[in-house]
Amino acid sequence: MFLTRVEEDWQARRPDLDASPMLRVLRLTRLGARLQAQLDRLLKQHGLNAAGWDLLLTLYRSAPPEGLRPGELLSRCAVNGPATSNRIARLSALGLITRAPHPTDRRQAYVRLNPAGLALVEALLPDFLALESGLLQVLHPAQLTELDRLSEVLLDHLEHQDADHT
Repeated sequence: MFLTRVEEDWQARRPDLDASPMLRVLRLTRLGARLQAQLDRLLKQHGLNAAGWDLLLTLYRSAPPEGLRPGELLSRCAVNGPATSNRIARLSALGLITRAPHPTDRRQAYVRLNPAGLALVEALLPDFLALESGLLQVLHPAQLTELDRLSEVLLDHLEHQDADHT
């Protein structure tokens, strides 16, 4: 295994250092990249990427009938970043979402799934969930519960740390 070799190399090069934090973070980043690569393959078949899929899912699960304003959308997406307007433009060009003007404020707009976007989400969602389930099937229910618990602790810590530095 790659990480075993990395650990052995560190032990040989610098036995005085505890490289375990580096190896743990490396394991997590490699795991995240492998998981994302699997998901990306499925999404690519439908002309999507992870950020676009996240935006579609956010509209599907969270938007009222009139849609969400871009700022509201950004705050509800799992994939954060300044490129929300690019995602909106790309999905609009793909014919999956609609931008509608705000009824009283011309500077505002609502973003919502259109019928094609809704059909795509409803068709792709079962396959997406099945893929994610399959990726985790090697873990027993108790291990999944522990994974949820530990990843929540780490994520909460890192998000609070990020909030303290902004």
